[in-house]
Amino acid sequence: MQSASTSAPATPDLSGLWVPLVTPFREGAVDHAALGALVRRLAAEPIAGFVVCGSTGEAAALSDAEQGAVLATVARAAPGLRRVLGVCGHHLADTASRLHSLRGADLAGVLLPAPLYIRPSQAGLVDWFLQLADASPLPVIVYDIPYRTGSTLSRDSLLALAAHPRIVGIKDCGGDFGKTRALIADGRLQVLAGEDAQIFPTVAEGGCGAIAACAHVQTTRLAGVIALLREGRLPEARALWQPLLPLIEGLFEEPNPAPVKALLSARGEMADELRTPMTTAGVALKARLLALDQALSACPGA
Repeated sequence: MQSASTSAPATPDLSGLWVPLVTPFREGAVDHAALGALVRRLAAEPIAGFVVCGSTGEAAALSDAEQGAVLATVARAAPGLRRVLGVCGHHLADTASRLHSLRGADLAGVLLPAPLYIRPSQAGLVDWFLQLADASPLPVIVYDIPYRTGSTLSRDSLLALAAHPRIVGIKDCGGDFGKTRALIADGRLQVLAGEDAQIFPTVAEGGCGAIAACAHVQTTRLAGVIALLREGRLPEARALWQPLLPLIEGLFEEPNPAPVKALLSARGEMADELRTPMTTAGVALKARLLALDQALSACPGA
Protein backbone atom coordinates (compact mmCIF):
# COMPACT_ATOMS: atom_id res chain seq x y z
CA MET A 1 0.00 0.00 0.00
CA GLN A 2 1.36 3.40 -0.95
CA SER A 3 1.70 6.13 1.62
CA ALA A 4 -1.02 8.76 1.73
CA SER A 5 1.61 11.46 1.34
CA THR A 6 5.34 11.72 0.91
CA SER A 7 5.87 13.19 4.38
CA ALA A 8 4.30 12.67 7.77
CA PRO A 9 1.91 15.28 9.19
CA ALA A 10 3.20 17.44 12.00
CA THR A 11 3.23 15.61 15.32
CA PRO A 12 0.53 17.03 17.61
CA ASP A 13 1.14 17.62 21.31
CA LEU A 14 -1.32 15.23 22.95
CA SER A 15 -0.60 16.23 26.54
CA GLY A 16 -3.42 16.94 28.95
CA LEU A 17 -6.96 15.69 29.44
CA TRP A 18 -9.03 14.48 26.48
CA VAL A 19 -12.75 13.78 26.78
CA PRO A 20 -14.00 10.73 24.84
CA LEU A 21 -17.47 12.06 24.20
CA VAL A 22 -20.63 10.09 24.79
CA THR A 23 -23.24 10.26 22.04
CA PRO A 24 -26.60 11.40 23.46
CA PHE A 25 -29.72 9.73 22.06
CA ARG A 26 -33.38 10.63 22.32
CA GLU A 27 -36.07 8.26 21.09
CA GLY A 28 -33.49 6.32 19.11
CA ALA A 29 -31.91 9.24 17.24
CA VAL A 30 -28.73 11.18 17.97
CA ASP A 31 -29.67 14.15 20.17
CA HIS A 32 -27.55 16.85 18.55
CA ALA A 33 -28.93 19.59 20.81
CA ALA A 34 -27.77 17.71 23.92
CA LEU A 35 -24.44 16.89 22.29
CA GLY A 36 -23.81 20.52 21.38
CA ALA A 37 -24.67 21.68 24.90
CA LEU A 38 -22.39 19.06 26.44
CA VAL A 39 -19.51 20.07 24.18
CA ARG A 40 -19.97 23.76 24.95
CA ARG A 41 -19.92 23.06 28.69
CA LEU A 42 -16.80 20.92 28.48
CA ALA A 43 -15.06 23.37 26.13
CA ALA A 44 -15.04 25.90 28.98
CA GLU A 45 -12.99 23.47 31.09
CA PRO A 46 -9.16 23.06 30.93
CA ILE A 47 -9.15 20.14 28.50
CA ALA A 48 -6.89 19.34 25.55
CA GLY A 49 -9.72 18.33 23.24
CA PHE A 50 -12.31 15.71 22.37
CA VAL A 51 -12.19 12.15 21.10
CA VAL A 52 -15.25 11.71 18.89
CA CYS A 53 -16.86 8.39 17.96
CA GLY A 54 -14.74 6.23 20.21
CA SER A 55 -15.98 3.33 22.30
CA THR A 56 -17.46 5.72 24.90
CA GLY A 57 -19.37 7.34 22.03
CA GLU A 58 -20.96 3.99 21.05
CA ALA A 59 -19.39 4.36 17.62
CA ALA A 60 -20.11 0.73 16.73
CA ALA A 61 -23.83 1.53 17.00
CA LEU A 62 -23.58 4.62 14.74
CA SER A 63 -23.85 4.58 10.96
CA ASP A 64 -21.18 6.32 8.90
CA ALA A 65 -23.62 9.17 8.24
CA GLU A 66 -24.37 9.52 11.95
CA GLN A 67 -20.67 9.56 12.79
CA GLY A 68 -20.13 12.36 10.28
CA ALA A 69 -23.02 14.33 11.74
CA VAL A 70 -21.73 13.86 15.29
CA LEU A 71 -18.29 15.10 14.27
CA ALA A 72 -19.85 18.14 12.58
CA THR A 73 -21.89 18.99 15.69
CA VAL A 74 -18.80 18.81 17.89
CA ALA A 75 -16.86 21.04 15.48
CA ARG A 76 -19.64 23.64 15.41
CA ALA A 77 -20.06 23.66 19.18
CA ALA A 78 -16.35 24.06 19.98
CA PRO A 79 -14.45 25.13 16.86
CA GLY A 80 -11.39 26.17 18.86
CA LEU A 81 -10.77 22.78 20.48
CA ARG A 82 -8.91 19.92 18.86
CA ARG A 83 -10.67 16.73 17.85
CA VAL A 84 -9.48 13.14 17.42
CA LEU A 85 -11.76 10.75 15.52
CA GLY A 86 -12.15 7.08 16.34
CA VAL A 87 -11.73 4.87 13.25
CA CYS A 88 -12.46 1.18 13.73
CA GLY A 89 -12.65 -1.72 11.31
CA HIS A 90 -11.61 -5.26 10.51
CA HIS A 91 -11.38 -5.01 6.70
CA LEU A 92 -8.06 -3.46 5.70
CA ALA A 93 -9.09 -1.85 2.41
CA ASP A 94 -12.32 -0.44 3.84
CA THR A 95 -10.53 0.97 6.89
CA ALA A 96 -7.82 2.48 4.70
CA SER A 97 -10.52 4.03 2.51
CA ARG A 98 -12.12 5.56 5.58
CA LEU A 99 -8.77 7.07 6.54
CA HIS A 100 -8.21 8.37 3.00
CA SER A 101 -11.60 10.12 3.20
CA LEU A 102 -10.31 12.21 6.12
CA ARG A 103 -7.73 14.04 4.00
CA GLY A 104 -8.18 17.73 4.68
CA ALA A 105 -10.31 17.13 7.77
CA ASP A 106 -9.73 19.49 10.67
CA LEU A 107 -8.56 16.77 13.06
CA ALA A 108 -5.59 16.38 15.38
CA GLY A 109 -5.46 12.68 14.58
CA VAL A 110 -7.27 9.37 14.51
CA LEU A 111 -7.64 6.78 17.26
CA LEU A 112 -7.12 3.34 15.74
CA PRO A 113 -7.64 -0.03 17.51
CA ALA A 114 -6.63 -3.51 16.43
CA PRO A 115 -9.08 -5.26 14.08
CA LEU A 116 -11.98 -6.69 16.06
CA TYR A 117 -12.73 -10.41 16.39
CA ILE A 118 -9.89 -11.67 14.18
CA ARG A 119 -7.13 -12.06 16.81
CA PRO A 120 -4.09 -12.03 14.48
CA SER A 121 -0.50 -12.78 15.39
CA GLN A 122 1.84 -10.02 16.53
CA ALA A 123 3.28 -9.86 13.02
CA GLY A 124 -0.24 -9.46 11.64
CA LEU A 125 -1.05 -6.71 14.12
CA VAL A 126 2.13 -4.79 13.29
CA ASP A 127 1.41 -5.11 9.57
CA TRP A 128 -2.18 -3.92 10.09
CA PHE A 129 -1.14 -0.76 11.89
CA LEU A 130 1.77 0.00 9.58
CA GLN A 131 -0.36 -0.29 6.44
CA LEU A 132 -3.06 1.92 7.93
CA ALA A 133 -0.51 4.44 9.14
CA ASP A 134 0.85 4.54 5.58
CA ALA A 135 -2.69 5.21 4.35
CA SER A 136 -3.58 7.84 6.93
CA PRO A 137 -3.26 11.54 6.10
CA LEU A 138 -3.46 12.23 9.83
CA PRO A 139 -1.39 11.33 12.90
CA VAL A 140 -2.34 7.95 14.38
CA ILE A 141 -2.93 7.15 18.05
CA VAL A 142 -2.87 3.40 18.65
CA TYR A 143 -5.77 2.25 20.83
CA ASP A 144 -4.47 -0.73 22.82
CA ILE A 145 -7.60 -2.24 24.40
CA PRO A 146 -7.41 -6.05 24.43
CA TYR A 147 -10.69 -6.62 26.28
CA ARG A 148 -12.62 -4.99 23.41
CA THR A 149 -10.58 -6.18 20.41
CA GLY A 150 -9.49 -9.63 21.57
CA SER A 151 -5.88 -8.81 20.62
CA THR A 152 -3.03 -7.77 22.90
CA LEU A 153 -0.24 -5.70 21.39
CA SER A 154 3.06 -6.81 22.87
CA ARG A 155 5.75 -4.44 24.08
CA ASP A 156 7.95 -5.32 21.11
CA SER A 157 5.09 -4.75 18.67
CA LEU A 158 4.36 -1.31 20.10
CA LEU A 159 8.02 -0.36 20.04
CA ALA A 160 8.14 -1.43 16.39
CA LEU A 161 5.10 0.73 15.62
CA ALA A 162 6.74 3.69 17.35
CA ALA A 163 9.23 3.87 14.48
CA HIS A 164 6.51 4.88 12.02
CA PRO A 165 6.47 8.69 11.59
CA ARG A 166 2.66 8.91 11.61
CA ILE A 167 2.16 6.80 14.74
CA VAL A 168 2.53 9.39 17.49
CA GLY A 169 0.75 8.11 20.58
CA ILE A 170 -1.07 5.36 22.40
CA LYS A 171 -4.29 5.22 24.36
CA ASP A 172 -3.12 2.70 26.91
CA CYS A 173 -5.76 0.24 28.09
CA GLY A 174 -3.41 -2.72 27.82
CA GLY A 175 -3.46 -3.68 31.48
CA ASP A 176 0.31 -4.22 31.69
CA PHE A 177 2.05 -1.45 33.60
CA GLY A 178 5.47 -2.86 32.74
CA LYS A 179 4.60 -2.25 29.10
CA THR A 180 3.40 1.24 29.97
CA ARG A 181 6.69 2.04 31.68
CA ALA A 182 8.69 0.69 28.73
CA LEU A 183 6.80 2.91 26.28
CA ILE A 184 7.27 5.98 28.49
CA ALA A 185 10.98 5.20 28.86
CA ASP A 186 11.35 4.72 25.10
CA GLY A 187 9.92 8.19 24.58
CA ARG A 188 8.81 7.94 20.95
CA LEU A 189 5.09 7.50 21.66
CA GLN A 190 3.06 9.92 23.72
CA VAL A 191 1.41 7.72 26.34
CA LEU A 192 -2.16 8.58 27.33
CA ALA A 193 -3.85 6.66 30.12
CA GLY A 194 -6.99 5.03 28.76
CA GLU A 195 -8.07 3.32 31.96
CA ASP A 196 -9.42 6.05 34.21
CA ALA A 197 -8.18 4.44 37.43
CA GLN A 198 -4.63 4.37 35.97
CA ILE A 199 -4.41 8.11 35.27
CA PHE A 200 -2.42 8.96 38.40
CA PRO A 201 0.28 6.26 38.07
CA THR A 202 0.59 6.68 34.30
CA VAL A 203 1.13 10.44 34.41
CA ALA A 204 3.27 10.22 37.54
CA GLU A 205 5.56 7.82 35.64
CA GLY A 206 5.86 10.27 32.74
CA GLY A 207 2.78 9.73 30.59
CA CYS A 208 1.52 12.86 28.86
CA GLY A 209 -2.15 12.74 29.87
CA ALA A 210 -5.35 10.77 29.59
CA ILE A 211 -8.39 9.99 27.47
CA ALA A 212 -10.89 9.51 30.28
CA ALA A 213 -14.62 8.87 30.26
CA CYS A 214 -14.85 10.20 33.82
CA ALA A 215 -13.77 13.60 32.46
CA HIS A 216 -17.39 14.31 31.50
CA VAL A 217 -17.76 15.31 35.17
CA GLN A 218 -15.34 16.77 37.71
CA THR A 219 -13.36 17.91 34.69
CA THR A 220 -11.46 20.76 36.31
CA ARG A 221 -10.36 18.58 39.23
CA LEU A 222 -9.15 15.81 36.91
CA ALA A 223 -7.31 18.25 34.65
CA GLY A 224 -5.72 19.69 37.77
CA VAL A 225 -4.46 16.26 38.82
CA ILE A 226 -2.75 15.82 35.46
CA ALA A 227 -1.26 19.33 35.46
CA LEU A 228 0.11 18.93 39.00
CA LEU A 229 1.61 15.54 38.20
CA ARG A 230 3.33 16.91 35.12
CA GLU A 231 4.82 19.65 37.33
CA GLY A 232 6.06 17.03 39.82
CA ARG A 233 3.75 18.25 42.58
CA LEU A 234 2.71 14.79 43.78
CA PRO A 235 1.26 15.60 47.23
CA GLU A 236 -1.04 18.27 45.78
CA ALA A 237 -2.05 15.99 42.91
CA ARG A 238 -2.76 13.15 45.35
CA ALA A 239 -5.01 15.41 47.45
CA LEU A 240 -7.15 16.10 44.38
CA TRP A 241 -7.01 12.55 43.04
CA GLN A 242 -7.91 10.38 46.01
CA PRO A 243 -11.41 11.83 46.56
CA LEU A 244 -12.16 11.06 42.88
CA LEU A 245 -11.58 7.32 43.23
CA PRO A 246 -15.04 6.27 44.50
CA LEU A 247 -16.67 8.14 41.60
CA ILE A 248 -14.26 6.66 39.05
CA GLU A 249 -14.85 3.16 40.40
CA GLY A 250 -18.61 3.67 40.24
CA LEU A 251 -18.46 4.91 36.67
CA PHE A 252 -17.09 1.52 35.63
CA GLU A 253 -19.21 -0.80 37.76
CA GLU A 254 -21.35 -1.43 34.69
CA PRO A 255 -20.25 -1.39 31.03
CA ASN A 256 -19.09 2.03 29.78
CA PRO A 257 -20.76 4.37 28.82
CA ALA A 258 -23.93 3.36 30.69
CA PRO A 259 -22.86 4.78 34.10
CA VAL A 260 -21.54 8.09 32.75
CA LYS A 261 -24.71 8.53 30.68
CA ALA A 262 -26.78 7.75 33.77
CA LEU A 263 -24.94 10.44 35.73
CA LEU A 264 -25.24 13.00 32.93
CA SER A 265 -28.96 12.18 32.75
CA ALA A 266 -29.30 12.66 36.51
CA ARG A 267 -27.65 16.06 36.06
CA GLY A 268 -30.28 16.91 33.43
CA GLU A 269 -27.89 17.02 30.47
CA MET A 270 -29.35 14.25 28.28
CA ALA A 271 -31.73 11.32 28.20
CA ASP A 272 -30.54 8.12 29.86
CA GLU A 273 -30.56 6.21 26.59
CA LEU A 274 -28.15 3.82 24.87
CA ARG A 275 -28.39 1.68 21.77
CA THR A 276 -28.89 -2.07 21.90
CA PRO A 277 -27.13 -4.23 23.02
CA MET A 278 -26.08 -1.64 25.62
CA THR A 279 -28.46 -1.20 28.55
CA THR A 280 -28.91 1.63 31.01
CA ALA A 281 -27.22 1.56 34.42
CA GLY A 282 -29.17 0.48 37.48
CA VAL A 283 -31.23 2.96 39.47
CA ALA A 284 -29.18 2.50 42.64
CA LEU A 285 -25.89 3.09 40.83
CA LYS A 286 -27.31 6.19 39.16
CA ALA A 287 -28.32 7.65 42.53
CA ARG A 288 -24.96 6.82 44.10
CA LEU A 289 -23.02 8.41 41.22
CA LEU A 290 -25.06 11.60 41.52
CA ALA A 291 -24.42 11.76 45.26
CA LEU A 292 -20.67 11.24 44.77
CA ASP A 293 -20.56 13.89 42.05
CA GLN A 294 -22.46 16.40 44.17
CA ALA A 295 -20.22 15.77 47.17
CA LEU A 296 -17.12 16.43 45.09
CA SER A 297 -18.64 19.59 43.64
CA ALA A 298 -19.39 20.84 47.14
CA CYS A 299 -15.70 20.50 48.06
CA PRO A 300 -13.85 21.21 44.80
CA GLY A 301 -10.45 21.72 46.38
CA ALA A 302 -10.55 18.85 48.83
